[in-house]
Amino acid sequence: MSRIAVLAMGGTIASIPADTGGVVPGLDGAALVAAVPELAGHDITARTVRSLPSPSVGLPDVAALAAEVRAEVAAGVAGVVVTHGTDTLEETAFYLDATVGAPVPVVVTGAMRHPTSAGADGPANLLAAVTVAASEQARGLGVLVVLSDEVHAARFVRKQHTTSTAAFASPGVGPLGVVVEGVPHLRAVAPVSPDLPVAEAGQPRVGLVAVGLGDDGELLRAAAPVLDGVVLAGVGGGHVPEVMVPVVAEVAARVPVVLTSRTGGGTVLRSTYGYPGAELDLLARGVVHGGFLDPAKARILLHLLLAAGADRPAVDAAFALYR
Repeated sequence: MSRIAVLAMGGTIASIPADTGGVVPGLDGAALVAAVPELAGHDITARTVRSLPSPSVGLPDVAALAAEVRAEVAAGVAGVVVTHGTDTLEETAFYLDATVGAPVPVVVTGAMRHPTSAGADGPANLLAAVTVAASEQARGLGVLVVLSDEVHAARFVRKQHTTSTAAFASPGVGPLGVVVEGVPHLRAVAPVSPDLPVAEAGQPRVGLVAVGLGDDGELLRAAAPVLDGVVLAGVGGGHVPEVMVPVVAEVAARVPVVLTSRTGGGTVLRSTYGYPGAELDLLARGVVHGGFLDPAKARILLHLLLAAGADRPAVDAAFALYR
């Protein structure tokens, strides 16, 4: 039997009814494993790292999780499964992908329906995640996300629906594979990881500013003095209104500003549009090309880079891995 470590972080998959109404995280890792009899075929250890709804998971919590994953890998497990709330699951998975560099599979999973709801998907997702974590095929693919019997790479996956059990997708590339009749079928994809150190709590502060029609840049101007870096979620291929350009240039002269797209799929353009506020203009003003990383993941990467002391060329080189 393969020895698999299950690390629980809370979320819908672990939620139970609360006296005050609704559901809240309350089940520990052992309870999650015990609810899936089919897992008896694996040698599983289960621990609870946090018991939080995922909107309340912070960067220090994810740093602690990364340390736990590394400790399990050092102890000789064949794979690690992390259970997590789905609201910020993609960010935690990407953080692990950028920092852990494990030689064994690391798989993140969760649930869209809590355990007491009809058709709860948590047990099936946990079973599929453990199955993938125990698979030799899953080695060397970076951190994976498994839900609804689909296997996704952490750097591509996004939550794209508020309630559907098929909420997770990888825009433009699709899943790396599927689990059919308990067997993972995966296609090999070279992992991409800058192998960054886990950031210490509290530093640095990276802002994410979404751009919209008629935006004048005053929100960015107001936030910039307290930020060490900025991710711009531009419109379309990575564009901002012309009126924003002076503000963006001013901030980019002081701290790294990474250009991404709010669309959810595709890469930031590099050389198509030349009007003020388009990609040619912004890149010429020192803005960093964010590649195909979505804004939330770009924020995680920039945080880790700045925490590691990366200068502008190092920031650009790291984001170049995702272009």
